[in-house]
Amino acid sequence: MRLFLLTSLTMLAFAANSILTRLALVGGGIDAMSFGTVRLVAGAAMLAVLMLVLRQSLTLGGRGRLIGVASLLLYMYGFSTAYVVLDAGLGALILFGVVQITMFLGALLGGEHPPIHRSVGAALAFLGLAWLLWPGEGAVLSPVHGALMAAAGVGWGIYSLSGRNASDPLQATAANFILAVPLCVMLVFLTTVDSGGLVADAHGILLAVVAGAVTSGLGYALWYSVLPKLERSVAAVAQLTVPVIALVGGLVFLGEVPSIEFALAAALVLGGVFVSVMPTGSTARRN
Repeated sequence: MRLFLLTSLTMLAFAANSILTRLALVGGGIDAMSFGTVRLVAGAAMLAVLMLVLRQSLTLGGRGRLIGVASLLLYMYGFSTAYVVLDAGLGALILFGVVQITMFLGALLGGEHPPIHRSVGAALAFLGLAWLLWPGEGAVLSPVHGALMAAAGVGWGIYSLSGRNASDPLQATAANFILAVPLCVMLVFLTTVDSGGLVADAHGILLAVVAGAVTSGLGYALWYSVLPKLERSVAAVAQLTVPVIALVGGLVFLGEVPSIEFALAAALVLGGVFVSVMPTGSTARRN
């Protein structure tokens, strides 16, 4: 039960992250590069403070650090930049579809053999997600931004897979964020030197700080604490609930009434996830 609650809390943080990113980039007065940068720096600052307060030390080394830092940057900037142009639903479909492929492939390469019901459940959940998020007639897919979102999916899948090896989740997450900051500054300089600079107002910066310090920094540390206890394929499927949670949050905060289609598609997603995470017969007997 504790693992279920922690995983659910992590998915809530991820959903809040999506909402904050969309709010900032669509109407928050901040560009994608500025948002990603402020988000990363705020997360690094929050995690550094926590390490110094709770551990009285700040260790930046560790196994798989290069992979963690590179995949974090790929996800954050690919995600932020793609969402400026992509329809929100289509972007989420590309992102989570690629995450599923990346993590299931990682599971197979890591010697994991997901039972057939997990694959069937994942397929059902993604079918429900496609029904829920499929864009309307006017949506146009930008190949460049679609590729950026796919790259973000690969980045997040690899970041999640590398988290299974973290012996100290808080330290690993803090090191990833802190070491990514200098690379982030270099990336910003190289991409904005001829573009007239960054764009950011107070509202957009506030949203980026919250997304970085709370739903990213703390959320990712929590994710790294949960990952070693989950099979790779289970961790992949669980994330298909994030778009549903984000949409439910939108309904709650905006006071909208959910449609029958929304209810059925959400039920299909959650049902597929439930089928996927059901224990096998041998596991159930051991428990």
